[in-house]
Amino acid sequence: MPRARDELSAGEWAVLALVREEPAHGFALARAMAPEGEVGQVWSMRRPLVYRALEVLEQRDLIRPAGTVPSRSGPQRTILEVTPAGAEAVAEWLREPVSHVRDARSLLMLKLLFITRRDGDATALLRAQREQFSAHADRLAAAVEESEGFDRALLLWRFHSTTAAIQFTETMLADRTAARPGRRRGRPGRTRTDRP
Repeated sequence: MPRARDELSAGEWAVLALVREEPAHGFALARAMAPEGEVGQVWSMRRPLVYRALEVLEQRDLIRPAGTVPSRSGPQRTILEVTPAGAEAVAEWLREPVSHVRDARSLLMLKLLFITRRDGDATALLRAQREQFSAHADRLAAAVEESEGFDRALLLWRFHSTTAAIQFTETMLADRTAARPGRRRGRPGRTRTDRP
């Protein structure tokens, strides 16, 4: 099934966000996306996939060539920069909470990484994410009550995964307000959830 025109993969969003931070060539972007790279610790991509992502982003007019630089190991490297549409797309993406708990490890962590790299404030994103996950947890709690057998086990797994994600957002929000001079930071706090 083909993707919608405005739908990007996690890796494509990461590459676009990197280019938005500063114009770069594909080799430098591939280094950042490698498992040991700055972004690769959250979402890694092999070099051919980074170049494929750049093709997709250029086809969608989210990035464009901005010049070339010499290379010691081959032909000149093309420097890519974000277009105004690409910059707006990243800004909007960073504001939007993720839809599913399963995307928290990839997309939410990427968003938090890029917001942090820009010295931005993730409070609005974390609050929106907490609201979205809380609404989902409420729906799951109701479904658990009406389920049995394996369906109940699966719903309980999804429910507890969702409440763990909520606790993460609450801890991150608490850390943001607790990070004042002179305040000692200890273990992450616990959040009690009165649900099944």
